Amino acid sequence: MAREILILRRLDHPMFRKLHGLVTSRMSCSLYLVFDYMEHDLAGLASSPGIKFTEPQVKCFMHQLLSGLEHCHNRHVLHRDIKGSNLLVDNGGVLKIADFGLASTFDPNNKQPMTSRVVTLWYRPPELLLGATDYGVGVDLWSAGCILAELFARKPIMTGRTEVEQLHRIFKLCGSPSEEYWKKSKLPHATIFKPQQAYKRCIAETFKDFPQSSLPLIETLLTIDPAERQTATAALKSEFFTTVPYACDPSSLPKYPPSKEMDAKRRDEEARRLRVAGKAGADGAKKTRPRDRARAIPAPGANAELQTNIDRRRLITHANAKSKSEKFPPPHQDGGIGYRLGSSHHIDPGFDPPDVPFTSMNLSYAKEPMQTWSGPLVEPNAVVAPRRKPKPSKKDPRKDKDSTRNKEKESI
Repeated sequence: MAREILILRRLDHPMFRKLHGLVTSRMSCSLYLVFDYMEHDLAGLASSPGIKFTEPQVKCFMHQLLSGLEHCHNRHVLHRDIKGSNLLVDNGGVLKIADFGLASTFDPNNKQPMTSRVVTLWYRPPELLLGATDYGVGVDLWSAGCILAELFARKPIMTGRTEVEQLHRIFKLCGSPSEEYWKKSKLPHATIFKPQQAYKRCIAETFKDFPQSSLPLIETLLTIDPAERQTATAALKSEFFTTVPYACDPSSLPKYPPSKEMDAKRRDEEARRLRVAGKAGADGAKKTRPRDRARAIPAPGANAELQTNIDRRRLITHANAKSKSEKFPPPHQDGGIGYRLGSSHHIDPGFDPPDVPFTSMNLSYAKEPMQTWSGPLVEPNAVVAPRRKPKPSKKDPRKDKDSTRNKEKESI
């Protein structure tokens, strides 16, 4: 987080959210960064059923994204996690690049090895999947190319579940690397992930329904060799932005209801649940015997069982969410201490944290030995009152007679 704060203070551009300050919590021992609120993210807007971007609107978003990357790269900052959910949009159509948790600085004249365990899998370039530790601005440009194609396709273009599958999808779309690339790059995982068969590049055929002016830029950004992806400055001067129709003004974009990636996931989960419910109902209908079909009626038990499972799942989800939220105290109990940027409580600008992959962070802590007690559960100086004998209860003579008769019957 210290590195993220330092990078955010270095970047001064409208395409980045302003860091207003820091807030610490006395109750949860956490540190919070305070930013402007943004109503949407690009992943949520692109996947919304009722939203389809026009070519000028796509150019508007991409021009803002590449302008922000140009500012980053000119100040020797790599974002290293460009994806739709990290591109926030406000109601005025202004796009801002967010989440610099994986960002790092670089020196083009004095390169240092960096981790390859960055960038979300669907937007990760092939050199990182092959284990490269010497890379540059090409990693962000590859992710930008994936975003450009996603805005026109309205869905992510390469959705691998594992690194091997993701690399296979990249080679099928962008073609297999040449032998010269393998020899020149000398990537650590080249011998493991090198494809057995050669794939032909087919971006133009796959995206033939896209605007023709967008294909050359997609071809450039999705090049296997990172050196051929050029720069964000060159991308801004490409044919895509210099031909009609031009990029629209952000203020002319429609006013959308708040939509984020979590909303899209919620819609997908609901659609999946309905498909499962429909499939279960269809399977129940198929199992009905032919002779009973004429008088068969819907089985309420099956639907009730399904609804019971759904309700149980909702209760469990609600309980988990409640337990998670209870870890943080309510606002009136958590008097946080805030520091505005530029105050005396700022971080030393000379501090430069090392480049650490997000998968290697160790959050373990030393556990203190648990104290046990085997003695009486009373205070040492406590006075124990003597126990009183219970008073004999008055017995009902009729009950005694009944119990005596029952005993006689059992003995007989």
